[in-house]
Amino acid sequence: MFRVETRKSGFASSIALLELIYHATVRSVRKSHGNAIIGLLNNMLQTVIFVATFYVMFDILGLRGAAIRGDFLLYIMSGIFLFMTFTKSMGAVVGSEGPASPMMQHAPMNTIVTISAAALGALYIQVLSLVMVLFIYHVAVTPVFIADPTGAFGMVMLSWFSGVSIGMVFLAAKPWSPSVIGIASTIFARANMIASGKMFLANTLPPNRRHLFDWNPLFHTIDQARGYAFLNYNPHFSSLSYPIKLSIVLLMVGLMGEFFTRRHVSMSWTAKG
Repeated sequence: MFRVETRKSGFASSIALLELIYHATVRSVRKSHGNAIIGLLNNMLQTVIFVATFYVMFDILGLRGAAIRGDFLLYIMSGIFLFMTFTKSMGAVVGSEGPASPMMQHAPMNTIVTISAAALGALYIQVLSLVMVLFIYHVAVTPVFIADPTGAFGMVMLSWFSGVSIGMVFLAAKPWSPSVIGIASTIFARANMIASGKMFLANTLPPNRRHLFDWNPLFHTIDQARGYAFLNYNPHFSSLSYPIKLSIVLLMVGLMGEFFTRRHVSMSWTAKG
């Protein structure tokens, strides 16, 4: 009935927030499947299907000669891993619970917690899938050699950050028109099947075709990742700074939009189609 209100220090509040994000992340990871192992296997299966599909397509079309000298499957996986990390993180952020969600009625919860949980949950699943697929490939098929593992993993993290930033922009606009934004985010994700550049190298593109792809941060991270992964490839027409700067700008725009949306939120928005 009566309770004494105690003021928490900044450090204690930070620890409480991190603990809340941790539990929300666990909930986000288990949302897709009650069994975490089955959820991981499902994601690994998606990755393997993507790799197998592109391997067969490259083989049928006779495009293997256009790849980097080295492990051809690793070349395909370098594009698939970053593409899936980008797409899954963007989708997780766009699908996270917004300010009109019933979960926001609980005192400790806020949109920053749900967004962080969705982004971290997607990162956890993708990194774990990446490690497991590479480990199985290394043990069962052929030893995996990555020229600069730290740089290559940095591009995975940058792809995740880019996906989160773009997802934040979609999320900020989503409550105003859920159907339109849902379609727009789906179209963008599908367009990245080609616009990401995972099927070819930036160095081999003619100048009049390169501008069709260099607006996309994922195009740059994939090309840079291949520069780190292979000794025989040096990316000349992609940038490391572009996806970093663009992602920071989009993240700030998304955060400002989310703050504005949260201030004007109405419970009736949940009924919008």
